[in-house]
Amino acid sequence: MSQKPTLPKGTRDFGPQQMAKRNFVFSAIKEVFEKYGFMPLETPAMENLSVLTGKYGDEGDQLLFKILNSGDFLSNADVNDFNEGSRALLPKIAEKGLKYDLTVPFARYVVMNRHELTLPFKRYQIQPVWRADRPQKGRYREFFQCDADVVGTDSLICEAEIVLMINEVFSKLGIDDFNIKINHRQILTGITEAIGAGGKESDFCVSIDKLDKIGLEKVLEEMKERGISPEATEKAVPILQLQGSIEEKIAALKDILKNSDAGQKGISDIEEALTTLKSFDLSNHRIDFDVTLARGLSYYTGAIFEVKVKNVSIGSVSGGGRYDDLTGVFGMSGLSGVGFSFGVDRIYDVMEELNLFPKEALTSTEVLIIHFDEASMKYGLSVLGKLRRAGIKSEIYPDQAKIKKQFNYADKKNIQHTIVIGSEEVSSGKLTLRNMVSGQEEKLTIEEIIHKLQSTK
Repeated sequence: MSQKPTLPKGTRDFGPQQMAKRNFVFSAIKEVFEKYGFMPLETPAMENLSVLTGKYGDEGDQLLFKILNSGDFLSNADVNDFNEGSRALLPKIAEKGLKYDLTVPFARYVVMNRHELTLPFKRYQIQPVWRADRPQKGRYREFFQCDADVVGTDSLICEAEIVLMINEVFSKLGIDDFNIKINHRQILTGITEAIGAGGKESDFCVSIDKLDKIGLEKVLEEMKERGISPEATEKAVPILQLQGSIEEKIAALKDILKNSDAGQKGISDIEEALTTLKSFDLSNHRIDFDVTLARGLSYYTGAIFEVKVKNVSIGSVSGGGRYDDLTGVFGMSGLSGVGFSFGVDRIYDVMEELNLFPKEALTSTEVLIIHFDEASMKYGLSVLGKLRRAGIKSEIYPDQAKIKKQFNYADKKNIQHTIVIGSEEVSSGKLTLRNMVSGQEEKLTIEEIIHKLQSTK
């Protein structure tokens, strides 16, 4: 009995239609990254476990996919290792793992190649990563990440350029109703000092990160549970509810954080990035300064970003921030950088939900040659060669078949034009070009057809 094929849980195939849409998103992102001076980088699917472990916290270490050593992977292990459990056994049977994100391999690359790199180093990376997570809707064990980072500079031009790139990518994709939430790690430090909860910064941030999901009341309860005093919690309320324009929020914060050096530094960074943006004549930067934004804080040290598309059911589609010491874990400290990532799968879902994929993004073949008999098929092959030499994506129906079947093939493949060749076309050299969308037909020479198709590109 033949075995029924299956996919590993948490993975999926992407068929030609999905790939056409994904490639449309990827090429828009790549084009913008390269326009801004970012160079492509790829790192291997697997890394040494010594590079990966200890970088993502205990939970992350559990979610790393480990790769068994090749050959007899048990040769270095003995019964005692088995009895002591997985922690003792793992180093004996596995020394490599699939990469969990693109950031740690990037840091490893920078450290290993530090003498050859020109700093500031701007790189982008679009590759799959793997996490041994429990698969559920929208969460996969293999998914693509799409990162851009600049390391080796503190300049806030980088932050301004991230805002520009996000705007430009979304403009290319036709997404126009979104906002870029921005905050600063030092502002959050300043707020904890101002409310009298100094030193409780990570508890404060973990709590307010849930504001969207659980609401203010529950966030305040969680703060108290995490040891933030009722007085401090009370003082936090008006800050977390700050409203108004960016300028109004900054003015209010300047007053609230007047005694905090960290807070003042955060505010001046945000102001400088906004001033830099003004040099670029961007009519609408879509920035929303949000003092409650507190993403991934163990990692970031400066400005932080998160992008949300409005009126869709999907969460954030992009995010990032500045970090002071990405390479420190590999013994090369003091290298500041800033990076962000597009969630390609989420952007795909947003575009599906809003029906934004243009029809032409899904067209692979532009022209199909349809023929009536052996002689017209042979003639069609020379026509096919001319079309392809002119850079037109084209194919010929490879079998003798009824005309209706050939037209159905063009329809199902979303092919925009057909060239119909019969004995009359062979003798006259005037071919029938049919627009499959409008149904309009005209008799043209192959040169005229090529000219017409090239001018509509």
